[in-house]
Amino acid sequence: MIPLLARDLRLAIRAGSSLGLGLAFFLIVTVLIPFSVGPEPVLLATIAPGILWLGALLACLLSLDRLFSLDWDDGTLELLVVAPLPLEAVIVVKALAHWITTALPLVIAAPLFGLLLNLPTSGFGWILVSLFVGTPALSMIGAFGAALTVGLKRGGLLLSLLVLPLYIPTLIFGADVVRRGLLGTDVSGPLLMLGGVSAGVIALMPFASAAVLRMNLR
Repeated sequence: MIPLLARDLRLAIRAGSSLGLGLAFFLIVTVLIPFSVGPEPVLLATIAPGILWLGALLACLLSLDRLFSLDWDDGTLELLVVAPLPLEAVIVVKALAHWITTALPLVIAAPLFGLLLNLPTSGFGWILVSLFVGTPALSMIGAFGAALTVGLKRGGLLLSLLVLPLYIPTLIFGADVVRRGLLGTDVSGPLLMLGGVSAGVIALMPFASAAVLRMNLR
């Protein structure tokens, strides 16, 4: 598993597009929002948690179609299916590589981008915690969508349509953690729900993704 993870990380770093494109998109979203809703500090602080979560969610979508497409094109995916390593483990490793190269930089950059939305400093820790707990679900759900659309020409739009509805619970609970943290109220409820969503997705989605990949490779 470690050599496969290292391989996927090397490919992502060499390409460079996942990290740079995701961060650039996240920055564009946070910069454009004040222009669209106005520079009112109180309004920006109110909507900042939702905007930061939405920006991170959409940025994660940008590189999902590459999770399996390169391996599909060069035949590597067929070899991975018959390799001694279970296909479910392969999918977990690829989702982890996507999270490290795409989602983790967004988690780290979120407090900095929050300054552009007048996010109070008391919310910096909560946005970090919520994104750190919730973004693994985004990568794992994205792996399922990528498995469904692998091999399809121009499947990126279909992939987005498939996974966006599945992202909604993570978005709701993640933004609610930050909002409650800013208000000083109890965050344990939405935080536990967010962690539960991530744990459930990580436990179940690899099996669903592996089944879909095997069907597509027949």
